Amino acid sequence: MKLNWVTLKITNLEKSLHFYTQLLGLSIAAEFRSSDTQFIMLGEADESKVELIYEPGSIVHNPGNGVSIGLEADHLDQLIDELEENGYKTVGPISPNPKIRFFFVNDPDGYTVQLVEQKK
Repeated sequence: MKLNWVTLKITNLEKSLHFYTQLLGLSIAAEFRSSDTQFIMLGEADESKVELIYEPGSIVHNPGNGVSIGLEADHLDQLIDELEENGYKTVGPISPNPKIRFFFVNDPDGYTVQLVEQKK
């Protein structure tokens, strides 16, 4: 079994795309539209994706509800600086052992994102 994607309902397409593509560096793999909904798949073609669903006027209640999304990242300190310069509050970095470091940040809708750097 393979994880295909994680779906997030979002309230501001522009802010979410800036967060996930410009700040975190995810690429847009695909975009779909129905009459009033946009679906954006973020990530590499052959990997798991983050799916953003945007319906104008929708409200997101209790985003994540205890769920966090973990993404692997390089250059953790640079990423923390860039996120904080853009007004995001980060928690960490935390290093439970010498081979891993991570921190947490909330996306524009309040979903928790964990960014992880692993040393080989």
